[in-house]
Amino acid sequence: MGIKGRHRAWPAAPLALALLAAGCDGSGTPDARPKPTAAPSTSVARVCAEPAAGPAKAPAGAVTVDPAVVGDLAAKTRSSPANTTFWLRPGKHRLDADRYAQVVPKEGNSYLGAPGAVLDGRETNQYAFGGSARDVTIGHLTVQGFVAPHDEGVVNHDSADGWVIEHATIQDNSGAGLMAGARQQVRASCLRGNGQYGMNAYKADDSLTGLVVEGNEIVGNNTDGWERKRPGCGCTGGVKFWAVDGADIRGNWVHDNRGTGLWADTNNNDFRIEDNVLEANDGAALIYETSYNAVIRENTIRRNNWVEGRRYADRGDDFPFATVYLSESGGEPRVRARTDRIEVYRNVLENNWSGITLWENADRFCNSPANTSSGDCTLLVENTGRCAQPAIATAPLYADCRWKTQRVDIHDNRFVLDKSVVGCTVKCDRMAVLANYGTYPDWSPYQGERVAEAITREQHNRWHDNVYRGPWAFVAHDPSRVLDFGQWQGAPYRQDAGSTLRARDGG
Repeated sequence: MGIKGRHRAWPAAPLALALLAAGCDGSGTPDARPKPTAAPSTSVARVCAEPAAGPAKAPAGAVTVDPAVVGDLAAKTRSSPANTTFWLRPGKHRLDADRYAQVVPKEGNSYLGAPGAVLDGRETNQYAFGGSARDVTIGHLTVQGFVAPHDEGVVNHDSADGWVIEHATIQDNSGAGLMAGARQQVRASCLRGNGQYGMNAYKADDSLTGLVVEGNEIVGNNTDGWERKRPGCGCTGGVKFWAVDGADIRGNWVHDNRGTGLWADTNNNDFRIEDNVLEANDGAALIYETSYNAVIRENTIRRNNWVEGRRYADRGDDFPFATVYLSESGGEPRVRARTDRIEVYRNVLENNWSGITLWENADRFCNSPANTSSGDCTLLVENTGRCAQPAIATAPLYADCRWKTQRVDIHDNRFVLDKSVVGCTVKCDRMAVLANYGTYPDWSPYQGERVAEAITREQHNRWHDNVYRGPWAFVAHDPSRVLDFGQWQGAPYRQDAGSTLRARDGG
């Protein structure tokens, strides 16, 4: 009945062929997490507790939908022409008691809820709104209680283009509360307590362009704990983005998700992530993975990664598992975008489990068995079969067959750490740029320290003009090279020119 999303594992880094993106040693209970966040101190979306009220009366020309009639919304949608507005009366609306019963809009339809209008799947229906119709609007409506399968979504199940979701509450569903199509706008909505994702931005033909996610509250998603059910699946978070070309993610409050807050995974490009508050997520606030060209600016990022960072630490892993994790992602002028780099600036990161990590897995490239984005190649190589021996060892394929963390510019940020707040003693304090020692497969041209040398010293990755408060440490080249601030600023790394550090905790 629809399109399923893709599984993705965390990038495999070695420790006998699997240094899974890992964390930092700490103290406290394994699953200690910040207390649920009541409200951000920064002005940002608070739409779950304070939703905007829908129209109390039917708009002129609208078709009225009666909650007392089971299936009324789907039936009236079928019998009405395209570009019809439907007004849902107050009350709990239901679909027929069939798992595949759903509303299939026609092009240009609008669905507006009166105050108190709820579309309830009753833990029976899998999907609320599906089909391929373009330019559908859903506003002021609560959608809850649907049971979409893993990797599938409840609203816009088939990733149709041009939908507008605004002033909606999409909560307490299985799977993803919302899927996304090209030119979709999600504004001032509450994506809360869904089993897998608040939104899964995935389109099977990789044509997802021009996505806007603005002014939403994205909270408490992954209630079904998929990373525990399928360890390493990389299939959870507040929002997951796959192969999105052009996205504006701004003014959202992303908090208390049971996993990563925002995760862009595999061939995303041209993101602007700005003016968000990302806080108290169990995992990283932001992961930008095997993707290109982004601006990450003026976000408030605090108290993230306490659960997952500590969990990896307690396993004895010394990988700098970060709150902002840029994995095999960088600026690429040959991929058209509004920028030709990844620029991270004017953000405040406060009391997270570690800071920013730039990482490359030397064993992850097109056609490598270690590429967890199975079947995918970089945006620079159309015929993936070209990335094979012996051609991959020569230009241009040597450079173009691997995703590279390059042209990353991290500047004018403020990093604050008080270990007594985070509840750790060591290894929750790191900034890092590193790669593993390449070993696999045996035909790889990236074996040895080649990638570690490149990401650290050759690929134009720079920190500068930042402010550090607290006992920060720095990792360069590989996990064993832990540096103090002077070593980080000195030869051969020469990072953080113009930056200052005051080591007193949180000072």
